[in-house]
Amino acid sequence: MNNHQNPRNHKNRSNRPRTSGPTGGKRQGRSGGDVYLYGLHAVRHAVENPERIIRRLHVNKNGLERLALSDAQLKGIEIREREPRELDALVGRDAVHQGAVLEVQPLLPKDLGDLKECNLVLLLDQITDPHNVGAILRSAVAMGAGAVISTHRHSAKESGVLAKSASGALDMIDMIEVKNLAHAMEELHFLDFQTIGLDSEGAEDLENTMSGKKIALVMGAEGKGLRQKTRESCRNLARIDMPGKIKSLNVSNATALSLYIAQNHLKNAS
Repeated sequence: MNNHQNPRNHKNRSNRPRTSGPTGGKRQGRSGGDVYLYGLHAVRHAVENPERIIRRLHVNKNGLERLALSDAQLKGIEIREREPRELDALVGRDAVHQGAVLEVQPLLPKDLGDLKECNLVLLLDQITDPHNVGAILRSAVAMGAGAVISTHRHSAKESGVLAKSASGALDMIDMIEVKNLAHAMEELHFLDFQTIGLDSEGAEDLENTMSGKKIALVMGAEGKGLRQKTRESCRNLARIDMPGKIKSLNVSNATALSLYIAQNHLKNAS
């Protein structure tokens, strides 16, 4: 049990939430109210994220053991022992919480100006499915992307479903929200990013389109693809060459493949 006590013995911890990270800024969290993250990976990485503002941890004994967090990591976090049915009530019976639910404030989004040292970013053009966005975040972290940029409106907000799908990646990559994706691309051009929109009718294969040392991949929503204004704002439109009979991929799969291609290009460009 990693030297942890029975969760009952944690009940008397301070009721003050841990408030690591920024608390006094004007920016609001992505979805306003508190969020219930669930699942071992999502909860563990959220606890390990110093920018998280944590309200409390709801766990059963097995969940606390499997989290394998040290007493130092749990310091200052109010822990409440829960029965499985009580955890189900917090996040829904269909949620695979694995005995651990973390009540948190949404993360504060970063600014575009924070990207100066980054060479690979993703822009999501109104992708609203939290499962897809979660899978995209996981691929972005795995492929070494520096940030994921989305619009304040018409995008998937931070949620338990998104965090579970991201398997911890939500707390491992910078999230940036913008009002206007086209304006954000203008700023990225100023920072020397080559913006490439993924489109099945793109003029060239993605491998042959990349030319810079900073790449911003722009991914469109399932079915709709890139909006017209987004397409017009991209420096290039490119397709992924698919030799098989199926010529399109789920957006999360297309993103993973595009990130891999981009990283190969950046390795050779450096």
